[in-house]
Amino acid sequence: MSEGLAERDGSPGNRLQRLYRRWGQSGLGLIITGNAVIDRHHVERPGNVLVEEGANVRALSRWAEAAAQDGARVILQINHAGRQTGRMVNPRPLGPSAVAAVKFMRMFGRSRAATINELEGIRRSFLHAALTAESAGFSGVQIHAALGYLLNQFLAPDTNQRTDEFGGSLANRARLLLSIVRDVRAATKPGFAVTVKLNTSDFHHGGLSEDDAVEVVRLLDGEGVDLLELSGGTYAKGASFGEGVTPSVRESYFRPFADRIRRHTRMPIMLTGGFRSRSAMDQAIGTSTDVVGLARPLALEPDLARSLLAQAEAQSRVKPKHFFVAKLRGAAELAWYGRQLGRVADGKEVNPNLSMGWSLLVRMTQDWRA
Repeated sequence: MSEGLAERDGSPGNRLQRLYRRWGQSGLGLIITGNAVIDRHHVERPGNVLVEEGANVRALSRWAEAAAQDGARVILQINHAGRQTGRMVNPRPLGPSAVAAVKFMRMFGRSRAATINELEGIRRSFLHAALTAESAGFSGVQIHAALGYLLNQFLAPDTNQRTDEFGGSLANRARLLLSIVRDVRAATKPGFAVTVKLNTSDFHHGGLSEDDAVEVVRLLDGEGVDLLELSGGTYAKGASFGEGVTPSVRESYFRPFADRIRRHTRMPIMLTGGFRSRSAMDQAIGTSTDVVGLARPLALEPDLARSLLAQAEAQSRVKPKHFFVAKLRGAAELAWYGRQLGRVADGKEVNPNLSMGWSLLVRMTQDWRA
């Protein structure tokens, strides 16, 4: 999840500490943070934690300690938004190639193609972020290569039209991701977890296909990845939000892909997206997946993990929400859950009766002012 709760200098302050302390006390075994961005000019949204040169390591340490105080392992998700950087932050964001702007509420500008020198700088920035996370006391990092952000853009044929060693074949399109994984694995201690978040598919024509994703899994296998989280979609097609995919009776959006790749990898697999009941989680563990991830249920029910562990019939109260403007439903729903995170961060309880329309207006106003 993306919290958007960092201080103005990009450091995690009291609000993020309070939110993650609440989750850390809930019985969760593993906590993966929301976006911590390696470049302030390519944030996923205003309020992202920044992990650049000169990052506030002491504040990062306090954040990790707050989440881990009851024994949870805490992983810092590191990311570069690429062409999914809002035009108010960067009107010409960097991407693999110069392609049309992301079609999502007119929020994005046309990208420009990264130079080789810039790609080397991105590699160094990811490595620096991982080393910063290690020194701050996090248990590991998650390298974000999903949901249409920069590393996903390099994997996808429609956004990667390069003709150099970073474009063309899938092996070339995966070169940046693989080099970052290798850099981080080689430079960090053996007990430091190196994990990856990967799209199972971009779910639109010309994007990363499921067959391509299987090949990326094969390329990652043997690179020392400790956990592979499966996701899907981009801003243009929000499969990770449940749009355009039909959950099975087992609830998980991406379980069929996990079933498919089991024989192709030794990496432990994490499934996130759609889980609501303990029974569905029990069915998935040990067959399709090794780890079950929760997002929206923890935004609405921050103590849910404890009841899931204790009660065989436990189930989240999260259900699909409806909005009077169909095209804005996904954005309004994200804003609504984001406001719930903000309430917990402020020491309040969640409020299931919050207005979706007002939540969207608040989110858009905050992003505009930032």
